[in-house]
Amino acid sequence: MFERIKHMIIKEFIQIFRDPRMRFVIFLPPIIQVFIFGYAVSTDVRHVATAVHDLDNSVASRELIARFEKSGYFDIVEHVGNEGRVRELIDRGEVQALLRMNKGFGNDLLAGRTAQLQVIVDGTDSNTARIVLNYSANIAGQFSQKVLTTRFTRLKGSAREPGRVEMQTRAWFNENLESRNFYVPGVIAMVVMLITLLLTSMAVVREKETGTMEQLIVTPITPIEFILGKTVPFALIGFIDVLLVALVGVFWFEIPIRGNLLLLFLSTALFLMTTLGIGLFISTVSRTQQQAMMSVFFFFFPAILLSGFMFPIANMPEAVQWITYLNPLRYFLVIIRGIFLKGVGAGILWQHMAALAVMGLITLWLASRRVQKTIA
Repeated sequence: MFERIKHMIIKEFIQIFRDPRMRFVIFLPPIIQVFIFGYAVSTDVRHVATAVHDLDNSVASRELIARFEKSGYFDIVEHVGNEGRVRELIDRGEVQALLRMNKGFGNDLLAGRTAQLQVIVDGTDSNTARIVLNYSANIAGQFSQKVLTTRFTRLKGSAREPGRVEMQTRAWFNENLESRNFYVPGVIAMVVMLITLLLTSMAVVREKETGTMEQLIVTPITPIEFILGKTVPFALIGFIDVLLVALVGVFWFEIPIRGNLLLLFLSTALFLMTTLGIGLFISTVSRTQQQAMMSVFFFFFPAILLSGFMFPIANMPEAVQWITYLNPLRYFLVIIRGIFLKGVGAGILWQHMAALAVMGLITLWLASRRVQKTIA
């Protein structure tokens, strides 16, 4: 038995690595994706191109503008003098935000009246616009607190400030709130799923197209030996890709890995059971490699969208949230981010690991039934 499995594994490795382009597809794209998500894909909003329409030009208005600029979130690119230029800048996309203060802004503050600051944002990107408005509200609130404190001191004739509430914040697990710390561990899950799905989905259908399936049928090999011979090489490749991406993330991007590495690889093995089973099932029901590849992408992209990789599952409609429970990527993302960022152990993650184990056994069982029909 083991001798037959060994020969099947050797055959698969030869089949995979004899094509130089396949070597490129297996090992280089995972590294490229890590760099793309580490550098290019970011939800951090900084250096917002901002225009200023200051009709008051008072000490107070200039001080408020300086606070926006010194915050590091806003870059003042132009001081405009008319409404037409304001619309032109926003229409052209040259600025993402506009600060406007009408005449009398400074006098209203001195007189104790409410002064109006208008912040106009480009709402095309709703997420960025929402973050920019939050930044603006914080900066304006701090400035307003300073004005109130100054007025209180002047009225009371004392240097003593009024009582106030001071909020102290602390972010656990991702202290600097870097989006790359959230995305890069997720790339590991995405890469493992894509590579193993693509490779296993071609495994059986390739034998059909090349005419070698008939040769395998007449050999003494059993369905379980056939499955092991087909999946073990791809599982090893999946582990190698995990290691490569993890090394780049930890040593290049300085992503913390606070959890147990053995738990990471155990969880990866459970996840691989599901992806290899799904890929093998796709391969047995497909007639051509083109069909298999299209089926993989038909499964892969919804799996990404419904996993919580980019969009929070809690924000999805309730019916869609129930569907996500059938997505193995959902569970593996929780596990891998928990191990990397939080350092949690099996005591916290066991439910997600158990879900992957159940799904893996079911998908492998379904795939084995299809293989039995194929080589029977």
